[in-house]
Amino acid sequence: MNKYSIKSFFRIPVVIGICIPILFSGCGAGNGGKEGEKKGMPALPVMTVTAGDATVSTEYSSLLEGKVNVEIRPQVDGTLSAIYVDEGAFVKAGQPLFKIDDRIYREQYNSALATQHAAEASLVVAKLNEEKLVPLVKNNVISDIQLKTARANRQAAKAAVEQSRAAARSAFVNLDYSTIKAPVSGYIGKIPLRLGSLVSKNQSAWLTLLSDVSEIYAYFSMSEIDFMRFRNQYEGATLQDKVKQVAPVSLITADGNLFAEKGTIRTISGQFDPSTGSVRIRAVFPNQGGLLRSGNTGKVVIESLYHHVLLVPQAATVELQDKVFVFLLGKGNMVSKQVIVVAGKSGNNYIVSSGLKQGNIIVTAGTEKLPDGTVIKPVNSAAVAGETRQ
Repeated sequence: MNKYSIKSFFRIPVVIGICIPILFSGCGAGNGGKEGEKKGMPALPVMTVTAGDATVSTEYSSLLEGKVNVEIRPQVDGTLSAIYVDEGAFVKAGQPLFKIDDRIYREQYNSALATQHAAEASLVVAKLNEEKLVPLVKNNVISDIQLKTARANRQAAKAAVEQSRAAARSAFVNLDYSTIKAPVSGYIGKIPLRLGSLVSKNQSAWLTLLSDVSEIYAYFSMSEIDFMRFRNQYEGATLQDKVKQVAPVSLITADGNLFAEKGTIRTISGQFDPSTGSVRIRAVFPNQGGLLRSGNTGKVVIESLYHHVLLVPQAATVELQDKVFVFLLGKGNMVSKQVIVVAGKSGNNYIVSSGLKQGNIIVTAGTEKLPDGTVIKPVNSAAVAGETRQ
């Protein structure tokens, strides 16, 4: 063995010792990269889009009015001598509300009655005169001209009686108008005048506003597009027939609570308002307890039933620049952003009219900052494995 062979012999272990750590180091790096990739893959829940029935609730702002709103006005002149009710009180039809000083009207009525009695007495005298002349004419004692004159006087006396009775009735009407009574049952509104105030039958201001709120009318407007959709949902040859098919509607009061009674759609205006492009609709709600009053506001809720539609949870969507997106699961568990068109809301779900089809798989959570093209690990991977993917 020469000197060169001995040196080479001693160098071999050194080289092997250096190479072995390098090989092990390279293998370890490869395994660590794959494990890191698996750890960085987000695990997200998914669902399969299916078709079904859904109820869509649409809210419309409304103004509430009583069944009857009557402006109470004086029909004779005078001063208020009595106010029998207070603001907010419930009154029945025929109940006295106000009293106007009636002394002058009572005297006018008494005078008319006296004139009537005098006319009736004159009629009696005219009848006696006519009856007295009848036998005299028959016996040719007097001419029939006198009898005809007596009969004419009786007719004039009869007409005077009728005239005096009409005047008495007119005077009584004015006297009766001095006591202002409730034309309908309802609740008293504001009373701006007080005792001693001068009132006139020609005044523009009313004494109070009386509201019959046994039923409440909720008026709201519907846009032309919404009305077309609303109209096409129901069967019927005429619009009135379609209105009868509408399910009972609900009312949300101004405090956000749901009114206990259900209402019905009764009437739809005959034309659209050209300035707003909307049509006026009236819903009627029973209100026997008087909880609702004229002037209240609320929201009428109309529920519409849709058949065989695609439903997507709102939590599974992302809104960006007036568009709604979902993340569609594709081959290799890669997600892609998909635009959908929302036709309405049903509870916590969106009704999708386009952008998805039955059988698609979408991510239902964790989509807020999910990049397009990300590979995910579906939470229900066993269930998803057999699904058809786009």
